[in-house]
Amino acid sequence: MNKQSPFLPKILLVDDEPDLLSGLKRSFAKRLPDVEVLTASGGNEALDLLKKQDVSLILMDIMMGDMDGLEVLDHIHNKEPEQTVILMTGYGTIELAVDAIRRGAWDFVTKPLELDNLARILQKGLERSRLLEENKQLRNKISSAGSVPEFIGQSPTMQRLYEAIKTSAESEYTVLIRGASGTGKELCARAIHSLSPRATKPFVMVNCPAIPENLLESELFGYAKGAFTGADKDHAGLFSQADGGTICLDEIGDIPVNLQTKLLRVLQEQEIKPLGAATSNKIDVRIIASTNAALETKITEGKFREDLYYRLEVLTLHMPSLTEISEDIPLLANYFLKKSGMELKSNEKSFSETALNPLFKHNWPGNIRELQNVIRRAVLFSSGSVIDEQHLRLGSSLPTPSPAEGPEKDKDIIPYKEAKESCLDSFTRQYVHLLLKQSNGNVSQAARISHLTRAALQKIMRRYDIDGDQFRQ
Repeated sequence: MNKQSPFLPKILLVDDEPDLLSGLKRSFAKRLPDVEVLTASGGNEALDLLKKQDVSLILMDIMMGDMDGLEVLDHIHNKEPEQTVILMTGYGTIELAVDAIRRGAWDFVTKPLELDNLARILQKGLERSRLLEENKQLRNKISSAGSVPEFIGQSPTMQRLYEAIKTSAESEYTVLIRGASGTGKELCARAIHSLSPRATKPFVMVNCPAIPENLLESELFGYAKGAFTGADKDHAGLFSQADGGTICLDEIGDIPVNLQTKLLRVLQEQEIKPLGAATSNKIDVRIIASTNAALETKITEGKFREDLYYRLEVLTLHMPSLTEISEDIPLLANYFLKKSGMELKSNEKSFSETALNPLFKHNWPGNIRELQNVIRRAVLFSSGSVIDEQHLRLGSSLPTPSPAEGPEKDKDIIPYKEAKESCLDSFTRQYVHLLLKQSNGNVSQAARISHLTRAALQKIMRRYDIDGDQFRQ
């Protein structure tokens, strides 16, 4: 994300039509008086200008003489992936719009331009840029306070966790991450990898329960050609894909006992034997495992090998529940508020003085993930700029206030139909994201999991501008 001017946010207009540039600049001077407008007459000039100046937003034509606008977009996002870019063209098609969004454009407008509407789009884009910059500053502030990448929290419990993550990252030992659902076990695994000497090597996340039991072995260790019907060529498993890097086996307590034996051999010998292969292959992979299960209970029940357990728990990290770090709730809530605003392209919102009160009274069975969902719903259901207690209860299981402390008016509650549509959009987007995350961006596999046809899923993805490639590891 580019740094913004300390005085005025800057917009860069890029088009090879001089009359359009001058006309837009005059228009924005009236409609956006608090914005500085820069111009470039082509892609090369724009790229040269961006080397010298930071801008908040870029409005750029696609069809230009010296360089195609999509090509310029690629150059921009190679340097600044979060830069807010809006593309415009007189040849608007659905396919072109989808391609522009897929390649990183924030929005897409067609000529002839409706100037009042364009000004509103630019204001939202500028708001997105500002929130991104604040987000970045917040992360830097937290990081300087002793945090680790992607983590939010400054409580003593979290500070101890950060130290444990950094210490674990420096070693090559196997790590077992334990904690309830929604506490951030995957985030912890990624942080250990990113801080380790293996950071530039692959990180492979395996959701063990999501892979059918009869496929898990071949997915983990691979298979040789002819190993079974349909195996028409050799297939490298996930361990081979992680060679040189890190593999995280999420919810390892759920893998079958017969596979635990083979996994134990991998830990002991650092080698794998693909299904149907005659020989084993040496690998160099660091293993991180995570679970929310009581492995000790599973051992006594004969569902988990004791020797594997002791191989895994060389280093054990406990992810605290949200109730254990309740002093971090305001920091987390404000972070999710900004993040949700960017996701939903909504205007800036803030919490009222009493809004966070019910958050401290809740027991949070879903932990941080539940808190994030509560904040997302609040942003969706609040029509105004202030989020109050009522918005944080809507659609959630948070405690209901007594009449004495409850709101007297419902002026911020939006119409039922609008609320329903917003909730459905949020659900659909989250569901498809989860599908593609579990299928590693494989649309065909995601369609099978969801019992949708591939065409139906692709239609939903196009509607919500979701690109499967961003979920590939």
